[in-house]
Amino acid sequence: MALTFDSPNEEQRWYAVDDGVMGGVSESTFRVTDNEGRFQGEVSLENGGGFASVRREPNGFEPTLADAQGIALTVRGDGRTYQLRLKSTSLGDASAYRVKFTPAQDSWETLHFPWSAFEAVRRGTLLSYAPAVTPSEIHQLGFLIADRTAGPFCLQIKRIEPMR
Repeated sequence: MALTFDSPNEEQRWYAVDDGVMGGVSESTFRVTDNEGRFQGEVSLENGGGFASVRREPNGFEPTLADAQGIALTVRGDGRTYQLRLKSTSLGDASAYRVKFTPAQDSWETLHFPWSAFEAVRRGTLLSYAPAVTPSEIHQLGFLIADRTAGPFCLQIKRIEPMR
């Protein structure tokens, strides 16, 4: 079962967590337009900031992740580097598994990320002692931009699906 963006209700399931939590002024939103999700906004390096993110509970998606070999994304980018982030019960609240990617700007592409491609991080620092991803323990997924570059961004997402 793939997560697609053909329902306007999907927009309500996503919420932003930007660097304002630590005094920064970056801003982001998640919109559903023309059957695609758009993680967009502006990154600011002011006040020690520099990141923007959106998150979604996998509601209805997690049973299929439990049997998956990884996650595939169909995306189009803007030349910037993003992270797909997964929250898991096997990591602490401030930690996540991440994989970085820089999607094509001119066309849609499907990127495949096996579980082994994800690394555990806490506030940007690698956690070398963390266990490998256990798909059945994933309870949140999201996107983050923290490329140390100020300015507008837009990541377009067509599909998020389990790899078989």
